[in-house]
Amino acid sequence: MATTPEEVRRVACIGAGVIGGGWVAHFLARGYDVTAWDPAPGAEPRLRRLVSAAWPALTQLGLAEGASQDRLTVTTTLEEAVADAQFVQESAPEKLELKRDLLAKLDAAVPARVVIASSTSGYPMTDMQTEAADPGRLVVGHPFNPPYLIPLVEVVGGERTDAEAVTWASRFYEIAGKSVITMKNEVPGFIANRLQEALWREALHMVASGEATVQEIDDSITEGPGLRWAFMGPMLTFALAGGEGGMAHMLDHFGPSLKSPWTRLEAPELDKRLYDAVVAGCEEEAAGRSIADLVAERDQGIIDVLRATGRLPGQRKDTK
Repeated sequence: MATTPEEVRRVACIGAGVIGGGWVAHFLARGYDVTAWDPAPGAEPRLRRLVSAAWPALTQLGLAEGASQDRLTVTTTLEEAVADAQFVQESAPEKLELKRDLLAKLDAAVPARVVIASSTSGYPMTDMQTEAADPGRLVVGHPFNPPYLIPLVEVVGGERTDAEAVTWASRFYEIAGKSVITMKNEVPGFIANRLQEALWREALHMVASGEATVQEIDDSITEGPGLRWAFMGPMLTFALAGGEGGMAHMLDHFGPSLKSPWTRLEAPELDKRLYDAVVAGCEEEAAGRSIADLVAERDQGIIDVLRATGRLPGQRKDTK
C-alpha cells in the first residue's frame, strides 16, 4: 500500500448520510483531516449539523490531539474529495448497481495503492468489485450506527481483493479507534447484521400477529438479554446457562428445544397493516421525543455502557 496505516492523516468519506456522516464525525474526532462528498442537495449543511450534534458525545469520549470540526472540507466533486486521500470510506445507499458504479469511479479517481472501503450493510465485496479496474484494494469496512460511538467494524475482502489490503484496512481501523473483526470468509450480511436481522424478523412477526407490541418487544431486550449482551455475547451467555457443566450441559439440556417452533426466520409480509403498526408503535414509544432527542439519549446511553464496561478510549489501551 502507498501509506502505512500509522501514517494516514487524510481520509475521504464518500456519501454523507447517517452512516457516512457518522464516519466523518468519527475520523474528525480521531484527529484526521477529512474531505467529504455527497451529491444530494443540501448535503453539506446537513453533514455539518450531524457532526455538530455528535461532537458533545465525542468530547465525552475524549478527542484526539488536534481534533477539530474545522478539519472537515466538503467538496463539490468526487474527484476533488479523493485527490489527496490516504484512505477512502464509501457509504452510498445500499443499491448494488450504484455501489458497483461508484466503486469503479472511486478506483479510477483515488491515488494508486490507496485502500477503498465500503460501508455496505450486506453485499459481499465480490459482488461489488466487478467493474473496478483494480479490485485488489477494495474491501468491506462495515460499521454500526452510529459509527462515531459503536466500536465494531467488520472487515472482509472479495474474491479479487488482495490479502494485503484486508490486513492494511484492519490495522488502520484499529489505529482509528475501532474494534475490528477481520472475517476469513464472505457471508452476506456479515456476522452482526445476520444476528440482528434474525431478531428483527421475529419481532416483526410478533407485531404482525398481535403477539406483542413494539414497546413490549423493546422492553424485552433492554430489560432482559440486552443487559447481558452489552458485555458478554450470546454464546458465552448461554454457556453460563449450563451452570458448572458449561456449554456442553447447556446443549445437552436445551438442545431439543432448538426444534421447538419458537422462531420464524422467514420475514413476514410487510403489508400496510404491519407497516402502520410498527410506525405507530415507535411513535407511541417515543412519547413526544424528537429524533434529535432520541439520538442524544441513545448516544449518552452508549457512552454510559462503554464507561461502565471499561471500553472508553481512556480506559483501555489506545492505539493512537
